[in-house]
Amino acid sequence: MVGRIIDFHTHILPGIDDGSRDIDTSSKMLEMAVEQGVEIIVATPHFYASRDRIEHFMEKRERAKDALLGKLQDFPLQLKCGAEVAFFRGISRAEKLHELTVEGTDLLLLEMPFVPWEASDIDEVETLVSERGFRVLLAHLERYLDIPGNRHRIEELLELPIHVQINAESLTDWRRRGRLVRMFRDGQAHVLGSDCHSLHRRPPNLAVGRAVLAKKLGQEILDQIDKGGCKLLGI
Repeated sequence: MVGRIIDFHTHILPGIDDGSRDIDTSSKMLEMAVEQGVEIIVATPHFYASRDRIEHFMEKRERAKDALLGKLQDFPLQLKCGAEVAFFRGISRAEKLHELTVEGTDLLLLEMPFVPWEASDIDEVETLVSERGFRVLLAHLERYLDIPGNRHRIEELLELPIHVQINAESLTDWRRRGRLVRMFRDGQAHVLGSDCHSLHRRPPNLAVGRAVLAKKLGQEILDQIDKGGCKLLGI
């Protein structure tokens, strides 16, 4: 199987969250992504259960997607929509959670809390996987590594059959680079995302992370990432 270059984490849909503010910004972000070789973009606007209902969120996402589809005709890109779902207590029991998965899949991009995790938080993720049948993709794991007291909980989480997404920009940080490269080498990290929000603050930058991994681990790791990403999306 030949893999395709996938950006698994973007805020490229216009006017729906703190990402792209309008269609022109989205169009320029698409152009930047194409220049870096990206072939599939997964649009993952923020979903916060404390602020929105799933039905309302889906309506907004569809409007933003429809606005962007016209621009996609100008680019050799495939767009898939999902959501970056912020963890909340009781998430494992949320009835309509499947609507937030990446289109055509059971893949849920999950953002964990930016506070020390509780044992019950890990239990909820395990329930999502083992009882609800979700494939959980943990968003930007590196952003949780320095939370005081979280090391043991992270180890517990990584023992579950989940997938891990790393932000490309994090691989340019010399303080974190070594650990993240080792995670990809050891199979603890699986795919990359730009987590792009705009043209200047957190722009599309998947290529910078791919370049670091290629330099440290060789082209083989990129092939592995691309093939694994296609498998996650069922393509």
